[in-house]
Amino acid sequence: MDMLRSAQIAEADLTDWRKLAQGLHARYLVDDFGAGARFVAAVGEAGDALGHHPRVTIGRGHVDLELVTDDAVYREDDGTEHVVEWVTQQDVDLARRITEVAADHRLAADPASVSEVELGLDTARSATIAPVWAALLTGSAESQGRGSPSDEVRDATGRVPNLWFGDADEPGSPGQRFHVEVYVAAEVAEQRITAAVAAGGTVVDDSDAPALTVVADQDGNRGVVCVDAAAAKRD
Repeated sequence: MDMLRSAQIAEADLTDWRKLAQGLHARYLVDDFGAGARFVAAVGEAGDALGHHPRVTIGRGHVDLELVTDDAVYREDDGTEHVVEWVTQQDVDLARRITEVAADHRLAADPASVSEVELGLDTARSATIAPVWAALLTGSAESQGRGSPSDEVRDATGRVPNLWFGDADEPGSPGQRFHVEVYVAAEVAEQRITAAVAAGGTVVDDSDAPALTVVADQDGNRGVVCVDAAAAKRD
């Protein structure tokens, strides 16, 4: 099934959901674990009907859901196809159904609170070093390039954050190489950045804002606040 572009996701107008990194994310507030379990059971039935299911986490007072298709098709301009992890129409269809299920259970959505964390490592030799990180993070060499046309390391079970590789100079050059990518909903990105600055951080690069805003701590360590603004609902 073809992957959906950000503009197509925005057009779907999924009020309860936000596009973060590769998937659609939602949080629903529950009174207790039992209410969360009953909701998840109903979501499971909805998924059974569509032949697709979300990744689910039950927390204290909330249920977090992520929808992503493991075998979405990405086509380059020259027609070359890649199998990737990304949002497809089946994710949109199930997101709509889950929203209906949540309404039946009288659960409120809290889309502004969803987030996703990934790791970034700047290197000029991703193909060389990726197997090491695949083994360290997941224990499996098959995690290298899983669901991605690049050397990105992704754990099939979701135990650890994805690790992607950015461009860098040759080994030995100075500068921070590891950084954290924090994906948040578009409506809270400015607040997240403001809070980091108020805590002593500094915005060191906002040339690609709102998509990417680089924030450094007092020691110069950098993290990136990431937003898929193109997938956000248009007013």
